Amino acid sequence: MTITIDKIALFLGIVLMLIGLYGAFSLKSIIRIILSLSIFDTGINVLIVSLGYLKGRTAPIIDGDKVTVENIFNVAIDPVPQALVLTAIVIGFGVTALMLVYALKLYQSKKTLDINQFSDLKW
Repeated sequence: MTITIDKIALFLGIVLMLIGLYGAFSLKSIIRIILSLSIFDTGINVLIVSLGYLKGRTAPIIDGDKVTVENIFNVAIDPVPQALVLTAIVIGFGVTALMLVYALKLYQSKKTLDINQFSDLKW
């Protein structure tokens, strides 16, 4: 069994997801939780790109040399996973920015970022 770049990327994506989940569930600082969720999001993106990779294929650009209309399904990579990841990166950036603004507002009102100090909505 040889180790190829797609297997390394797949493993890296899973490791990043596990690190992000561990940090989100075990840390107590809101900033660290936000960064852990961002790491988890990055792991998902790497995983999607690595699953969409096909060895020996080219970009789906019809230029006449390698990819023509007749053989596009045999020699081109599906662009949908890459487009999904690009969209997910933009959405993830927006969500992370929004969470950081909420963390800033929480700090301004409570003067702490420790999640154990926030008991307003507990039963």
